[in-house]
Amino acid sequence: MRHLLLFATLSIPAAAVAAPSVERGEYLVQGPVACGNCHTPQGPNGPDMSNEFGGFMVEKNEMFEAWAPNITPGGRVAEWSDAEFGRAVREGIRPDGSVIGPPMPMLLYRGLSDDDLASIVLYMRTVAASDMTTPASTYNIPLPPAYGPPIDSVTAPERGVTVEYGEYLAGPVAHCVECHSTPGPMGPMLDTHLGAGGFPFHGPWGTSVSSNLTTHANGLVEYSDAEVKAMITTGTRPDGSPMLPPMGYAYYARMTPEDLDAILLYLRQLPPLPDPE
Repeated sequence: MRHLLLFATLSIPAAAVAAPSVERGEYLVQGPVACGNCHTPQGPNGPDMSNEFGGFMVEKNEMFEAWAPNITPGGRVAEWSDAEFGRAVREGIRPDGSVIGPPMPMLLYRGLSDDDLASIVLYMRTVAASDMTTPASTYNIPLPPAYGPPIDSVTAPERGVTVEYGEYLAGPVAHCVECHSTPGPMGPMLDTHLGAGGFPFHGPWGTSVSSNLTTHANGLVEYSDAEVKAMITTGTRPDGSPMLPPMGYAYYARMTPEDLDAILLYLRQLPPLPDPE
């Protein structure tokens, strides 16, 4: 009965949203949310799909060494109720009260709707179990006691090719604006540098820096809609050159055309901001 607790704690207006489902959860996890982009171990030849969602060291820098843990039914989340699993995803609070640190995009995940959150948990309960274990993440920066007050209920905008739904997809769902906003001392500066880029990511490929997604001349204005969509879903620039990790191109390739259109519609109206100096 533990897997029923999440739905008992969420107040979802019956006519406002679709019912949570494994199918919706699979689309989100394997598509725009791209959980495996951080939680699946990476080898020299790409992700180790035999241990999908089994854990991976996401980032190591002077501020922290962050490990994305095993989130399969073979990991410790198997001991959590659905409500506890959902709270960890959306609020960044584990059942023991400890706080999940960066780079998990907690400030954005707080905007995940009740039905999408429930669908994600439903799907994650069905994936193959991995027995991988990962070290605990270590932080040389203070973590907050919480990322905000407890969340009662969140309803997503109506699905469709709209700026409003595109903002939901580019924010709480696919967290595009997390990686593509300029970093500050406390993380991405979403209030002042939304979409301006300049976030460095370190890995075996070297260092990649997120690009400007705004309507500034430094941003997406030089690219057609088709070219932007191709870059998102294939990792290939219009001139044929490959783009670097860690963007989850293969996951974004699974998005519906309508969701891609909504994201692009939202990006096309971002206020122009120059590249950070």
